[in-house]
Amino acid sequence: MRKSSITKKVSTFILDGNCCNVPFSYMAQAKNIAMLSSTLLLFLLVSPVIGYTCEKTAKICETSLSIGHYLTMFNRDTLAVYPKQGKLYKYDVTNTSNADPVPKEDIISGDGWEVRKLLVVANQSLPGPDIIVYEGQTVIIHVKNHLHSDTVTVHWHGLHQSGTPFMDGVPFVSQCPIESGQTFTYKFKAYPPGTFWYHSHVGSQRVDGLLGAFVVRKNEPDPLPEHIMQIQDWNHDWGGDMGYQLMVNRIIENRTKYTPSQSLDGSFFSLFKAQSGLINGRGRFYSDLESGTHNEAPLEVFNVKQNTSYRFRVISVGALFPFRVSVDNHMLSVIESDGYPIRPTLVESFVINPGERFDFVINANQSIGNYWIRGKTLEVTPRYTIAEAILRYDDAPDVEPTTARKVCTEQDKCVVINCPFTYFPKNEFTECIRFDQLRSSASNDPAPPVVDGKFKEYFLNYAFPGVTSFPSSVNGIAMEFPPVSGVSQPQQITTGCKHVHCEDQKHCKCTNALSLNHGDTVQMVLLNMGVGRGWAHPVHMHGHSFYVLKMGYAEYNETTGKFIAQNSDIDCRGGVPIQKSFCNNASWSNQTWLNGNVPGLELQNPPRKDTLIIPSGGYAVIRIRADNPGLWIMHCHIELHASDGMAMLLNESFSYLPKTPKHFPTCGDFKIEDEEKFSVIADVKIHDTIPMQQFYITVGVMVAVILIQLLIIIINLRNSHRKSSLFKIDNTHSSNAKTNQAFTP
Repeated sequence: MRKSSITKKVSTFILDGNCCNVPFSYMAQAKNIAMLSSTLLLFLLVSPVIGYTCEKTAKICETSLSIGHYLTMFNRDTLAVYPKQGKLYKYDVTNTSNADPVPKEDIISGDGWEVRKLLVVANQSLPGPDIIVYEGQTVIIHVKNHLHSDTVTVHWHGLHQSGTPFMDGVPFVSQCPIESGQTFTYKFKAYPPGTFWYHSHVGSQRVDGLLGAFVVRKNEPDPLPEHIMQIQDWNHDWGGDMGYQLMVNRIIENRTKYTPSQSLDGSFFSLFKAQSGLINGRGRFYSDLESGTHNEAPLEVFNVKQNTSYRFRVISVGALFPFRVSVDNHMLSVIESDGYPIRPTLVESFVINPGERFDFVINANQSIGNYWIRGKTLEVTPRYTIAEAILRYDDAPDVEPTTARKVCTEQDKCVVINCPFTYFPKNEFTECIRFDQLRSSASNDPAPPVVDGKFKEYFLNYAFPGVTSFPSSVNGIAMEFPPVSGVSQPQQITTGCKHVHCEDQKHCKCTNALSLNHGDTVQMVLLNMGVGRGWAHPVHMHGHSFYVLKMGYAEYNETTGKFIAQNSDIDCRGGVPIQKSFCNNASWSNQTWLNGNVPGLELQNPPRKDTLIIPSGGYAVIRIRADNPGLWIMHCHIELHASDGMAMLLNESFSYLPKTPKHFPTCGDFKIEDEEKFSVIADVKIHDTIPMQQFYITVGVMVAVILIQLLIIIINLRNSHRKSSLFKIDNTHSSNAKTNQAFTP
């Protein structure tokens, strides 16, 4: 539920930059802005907000998010709607030709499925309101939890939170969760510039709709006009928590096990049923993809002017599936990923995974008309999922496109960026560009070098190892979150792995943390290998944008594109063949590659990301400099995998950790020891009883007072009766007191 995504100042709620140049407390706002903030919060409760764009000259940008439940295909005026010919109509309309459609901006339509679905959203919209600020500004966002039965936090995906690790929005890592009815104020610097987003980090609320775009613009003259495009897979029957339970315990439909989708390379996706795809919260349900039969639900429209170039900021906000994104009759110049520039690369399409962002420039140089924007998952059997939107030139008619996707030929092949495998089938005439083949366009941003005594290398396997059970894990350890805020209450963490028995060929569960020394160059080899290898995992690191130095893919058949064998550069160890190894303690097969001596590393112009696919049966070599003190989570951004434990913590430069704000919330377990129980019972006996003599005296005094009051009432009644008889006034209907409706039957 959002208006046209052209991000101008129209349809935005903008605070005056001058109002905010005052000292700020995390617990109480300065008095001269309290009334404004209260008004803003009230505004958010009663009306959906389309977006917030901060003034370019403002030092402080302040806005609010109101988190609550909302329904699809609903608003309070129409109660329910249904789709017809790309429009929405009130549920009781029988003749749409003579009825006014309901404005689609007032409805979260999803895929147009008429059975309403319960969502968790910000400001009554899906996606939530765009938040657009400028590099270096101080951002203040008040998050109010109106959920009846759940907590919430908001993570600012891709922002480094340098100096503010307690604002990262991860429950039981950077903060305590925000309880129902509470407000938490986030305050941080807008850095780095680029395309980012925000989403809940509690449970599966992201899948239920709590997400939105967060853009940090550069301070540059004459930027291109731009659109924001958020793409996701969608299940209109159940929410995130139900989806997770069904992944773990299987989907059974019509007394038959649901078959998971399979990728082109032969890998299986996790058990997640997506009936459709959405772009900016809109899509349509296809009852038959082959015939093109759908429910005629409305789609998002991106308006462009002929012979003008536009920047599209594309964000994958979905639960599981990667989408291949293209625009009919238009080539895409990909210029940025995850907020960092890459050398412009002209392609037919690109693949985007949950958590990733890609920016591309499109030249509207075709004839005036309507063109399909397509997102198609990489599923091949037994189904696939599509998301659609419309690219509409100014002065084009308000009709759906009739365009077709480019036909790839041997003479004119299609080029795709960010493939999770090496080859498409040969007969599809499609070439892959892996992400590590791209180069940064930054003039001076080389990878951190290897320094003697200040270089560490770690092998981290994101997989599902096991024999009879296959939990999501990192090096066989499923993540257990502590019951406290790790950043502000580190001494109270009791769930660490120190006393847990984790071995090469076993899995366990604990708070898995990797301690990083300040200033070290840290090289991580992220794996997806061994007996637990799965579909390519998009791994997201909080607190950093890492350098991508190299990616090692599995061995594939060049003709069919099918998987053949896992990458031989890695020794999974464990004393068993790689097909049986948990790969919990991996290393290089060639030990001369240790200490940063891996051949083929791109050190001068490596691209940077915060979310990167780890190919099935392969690996990625990344580096960071440990210079951002904090406790950062690093996890698979497939919601089902993260919820199941595919995550770990980076305990970075902890002695340099900034001091938490005054009165920062704390949380934790509460247990009553046996001695305390006895003490409480004894205290109750002593203080809640009185001697019997004192009891009788108290009762006697109370009785005497009551008798005196009764006597006074009787005397007053007699006097009143005499006056009434003397003046003959009828009091039967003299009372005008209103009835308190709260106490009427």
